Amino acid sequence: MTDTDSTNADSTDAAIDLDTIKDFATKLSPWAHLATVGPDGTPDVTPVHPCWEGDTCWVMVGTGSVKAHNVGTNPAVALHWQVTEVGDGVELWGTAEVVTDLETKRRLWDGVFDYDLNAFAPGGPDDSPETGFLAVTVQRGIILHQYGVGGVQRWKA
Repeated sequence: MTDTDSTNADSTDAAIDLDTIKDFATKLSPWAHLATVGPDGTPDVTPVHPCWEGDTCWVMVGTGSVKAHNVGTNPAVALHWQVTEVGDGVELWGTAEVVTDLETKRRLWDGVFDYDLNAFAPGGPDDSPETGFLAVTVQRGIILHQYGVGGVQRWKA
């Protein structure tokens, strides 16, 4: 089965590993939607450009953003990658924390993200105190083939 051949996907739950999910998500789109929950229990969803470092999914955020505030109150998050024309997609669930230390910012700035972070924080890692990152620890994920009609592959930590 190729990544685009949804018709041969196992219609039962097929177990996979996190690397398979990461690879599949990377082939879908650089964009995902991040869901957080506010202190009042209201969900918030926003588009993000996540990048992987090992098994950690990173998202650049403003330290005063709704995303950062929500994660500070409730670390539960979900990510949903944009689906293909045939409906293949990835969903992840986990916990996130806001990371702002300079050493991590420098490492992520110059070696993890696949786009120029300076476009969003021109001060770079050393002079952008309002910029941080969400470190998402993924606890489970699924690959949906044709919105799940063509099969679902599941992973759990």
